Amino acid sequence: MKTVKIIIIALFSVVLGSNSFAQMTDHSKMDMSKTSTDSKMNMTSTKTETIKVWGNCNTCKAHIEKAAKADGVNKASWDKDSKLLTLVYDPSKVKSDDIQKKIAAVGYDTEKFKGDDKAYDKLDACCQYDRKK
Repeated sequence: MKTVKIIIIALFSVVLGSNSFAQMTDHSKMDMSKTSTDSKMNMTSTKTETIKVWGNCNTCKAHIEKAAKADGVNKASWDKDSKLLTLVYDPSKVKSDDIQKKIAAVGYDTEKFKGDDKAYDKLDACCQYDRKK
């Protein structure tokens, strides 16, 4: 019984002792100028934009999303029912028009750019749609 009491007291001491050393540094007095470059790197501004892109199927989805993924694009998700591509990108690295031109280059029409005719003709039959005039 005496051994059990000693073990309990020892464990209790360890727990209390470790909690008392939990915060030995006063972070309110830290020099934040040393971390300013890190915080600037993590504070990149992103823009979310929705663009109409014509297509029909899941193959179109794969082609469109792959073409949209340029340097600076964090997310590209195309919905085949609504024909909308949702982009999350860094406007300091890439422009919306440049992304749309890449999509048009693989044969898909966007709001601003008509898909490349040669690329369109090479698309699978299921991917070919009534092209806008």
